[in-house]
Amino acid sequence: MVDFFALLVPFLGTGIGAACSLFMKRGMSNRIQSALTGMAAGVMTAASVWSLILPAIEKSENMGRFSFVPSAVGFWIGVFFLLLLDRIIPHLHPKSNMVEGPKSKMKRTTMLVLAVVLHNIPEGMAVGAVYAGYLSGVTEISGAEVISLALGIAIQNFPEGAIISMPLRADGASRFKSFFKGVMSGVVEPIGAAITVLLSSLIVSVLPYFLSFAAGAMMFVVVEELIPEMSQGKYTDTGTVFFAFGFTLMMSLDVAFG
Repeated sequence: MVDFFALLVPFLGTGIGAACSLFMKRGMSNRIQSALTGMAAGVMTAASVWSLILPAIEKSENMGRFSFVPSAVGFWIGVFFLLLLDRIIPHLHPKSNMVEGPKSKMKRTTMLVLAVVLHNIPEGMAVGAVYAGYLSGVTEISGAEVISLALGIAIQNFPEGAIISMPLRADGASRFKSFFKGVMSGVVEPIGAAITVLLSSLIVSVLPYFLSFAAGAMMFVVVEELIPEMSQGKYTDTGTVFFAFGFTLMMSLDVAFG
């Protein structure tokens, strides 16, 4: 039996990454940022395919040749959902000076945190949807699949927590403030997961849509944010190599424990 606290594993990954600011004062080098961002992009891409889209298609096999429809529809809903959030929430991506979304007087550090919060939402929903499918008992989702996805998201959350907290520390923020903001960027994940699980009675009948919805939202983040960030500067090869590493890591976890 997979405990409900498994939903907190991704959040724990963010907290461990943010804890880097408690021990280190200098910010991360561009090479390390490119590597960590690339790894996060690779993990999210593999999770979208193996943990979300393929299971969604399998759950729709009774539709025959049209078994792809729920996955395609859910995927696009997820894309448009993140596109909407991207337009209505002011945020600032690392390595960028251009604020996205509506005009705001928020501090730069706050908008950096909001940028990470945006793509933590679909990650939390992904873990919640898979966990809800496992709890239903009427799907083929195993407890091992829930754990592998939670671990994969936690692994890619580690660099996210560090990428948020370390620049804040380098800019002069206190250790505690840098750590706190890094941690808070991930708090939306267990909240989103818990809400998704609470709606499990509804999710069971439309689980393929929820799974692919999370996949579409995560792929939006990968293409719109993570890949451009890992490709900036002169360390593009580093980002690409770690993208491949993150992809194979998440793929291996899902196949080994799925």
